[in-house]
Amino acid sequence: MSTRPIGTMWGQFFQQAASPHISLQGQIRQMLVSGILDGQLPLDAPIPSSRELAAQIGVARNTVVIAYQQLVDEGYLLSRERKGFFINPEILEGRVTAAEAAPPADHGTAPDWSSRFRFRPSAQRNISKPADWQRYPYPFIYGQFDPAQFPTADWRECCMKTLSVLEIGEWAQDMFLRDDDSLLRQVRTRVLPRRGVRAADEEIVITVGTQQALYLLADLLVGERTRVGIENPGYPDARNIFASRGCRMLALPIDAQGLQLGPRLADCDYLYVTPSHQCPTTVTMPIERRQKLLEAAEEHDFVIIEDDYESENRFEGEPIPTLKSLDQNHRVIYVGSLSKTLAPGLRLGYVVAPAELVRELRGVRRLNLRHPNAYMQRAFALFLSLGHHDSLLRRLSSAHRERAELLAAALDRHLPQVDYVPVSGGSSCWLTAPDWLDADELAREAKRRGVLLEPGAVFFDDRCPPGNVFRLGFASIRADHIEPGISALAEAYSALQKSR
Repeated sequence: MSTRPIGTMWGQFFQQAASPHISLQGQIRQMLVSGILDGQLPLDAPIPSSRELAAQIGVARNTVVIAYQQLVDEGYLLSRERKGFFINPEILEGRVTAAEAAPPADHGTAPDWSSRFRFRPSAQRNISKPADWQRYPYPFIYGQFDPAQFPTADWRECCMKTLSVLEIGEWAQDMFLRDDDSLLRQVRTRVLPRRGVRAADEEIVITVGTQQALYLLADLLVGERTRVGIENPGYPDARNIFASRGCRMLALPIDAQGLQLGPRLADCDYLYVTPSHQCPTTVTMPIERRQKLLEAAEEHDFVIIEDDYESENRFEGEPIPTLKSLDQNHRVIYVGSLSKTLAPGLRLGYVVAPAELVRELRGVRRLNLRHPNAYMQRAFALFLSLGHHDSLLRRLSSAHRERAELLAAALDRHLPQVDYVPVSGGSSCWLTAPDWLDADELAREAKRRGVLLEPGAVFFDDRCPPGNVFRLGFASIRADHIEPGISALAEAYSALQKSR
């Protein structure tokens, strides 16, 4: 049975139920809505007067008055003249109580789920990052954003403008077989030209990030008899996505110029490749090899899936044309990300492909989740159209160049025993330690010193992957923390060396 909070209990209730990240009015509303809907406040007793509650939780009375009035307007409270405010009992109508929902005693057996799974995604090897990575002083992890670099004011401006009455009428629709027209236009005219890619609106489909793009392609194109070539080492979840279709996976070796061209390419139906910054080694495929790869695709009749996940961030020299921009025979499916440079949590990406393929990808997407968040599409379109994205790319390129130089200098100073691929762009560094080192052990030892890194074995398809490789990301760590972070990593390295 619910009991009405009394006296100082309201202060405790307020602290427990309200989020500190919203306004005081919002916190009061959140506290009362939570108490009403969770059954913590009795329906037969009045809630405190605005004066009483203000005194108990330490806020101005007007703040409580405004919050109460908003709850009255929304039907949570009833205002009775000279009696105060009461919970509206109608707000809880239509809800099934816990007692009513309780099932009868179970005399049967539960399904054996393990025998019903087609495969076990939870058992697949993938990149693991601590959920609380932000509390570590030296987070050398890839794929997370630096809050200090996030364009808060610009993004808030775009979100607020997208909430205007006219804009809501556009993005609130169900766009299950199309995408936001303004975002398609911005991708076509602002994003793709930077990479030399030309496409019509009907040749672009918006996705919930690169991950979903690969999943849709696998769903549509890959079956049990399909042969998919993938870089080794390569992106683990691309391997996981294609492998989940039961296809034949071909692990293809990497050298200092990216994917090696060899006779095994002739066995591929599809080839997944990351030529701009190879994942995870970061090496860039030169244009001569790109042209030969396209010739091989034509000769052996396979299709290339080009993941240009980090193309925008090159520190020096002219950018190398994408495979898609060099493709003359529609043999390249181009996959890109919109949200990686801004914030990975926004989850927006795209696929550029022939119109016939894009039409079917939209059909698969409809079955999967209908369409990406339309509000987010419109807000991002505005972000692009106002020039905020291009400005952000310039700032990030400068910041990442500085951090890459600091990282290289720190590695040379503190860990000369470890080889690394020179960083020419992107936001990570690939390292190879002496054979005796176990990168998993190094990660554990480094974590005790506040350093996070990514062991590299997960990127390999081999049954016995090398244990002495690892990756350091530098997008999410402060520049002034790089030197002390590598110093702490060197201490962990020395501790393992002494314990051998």
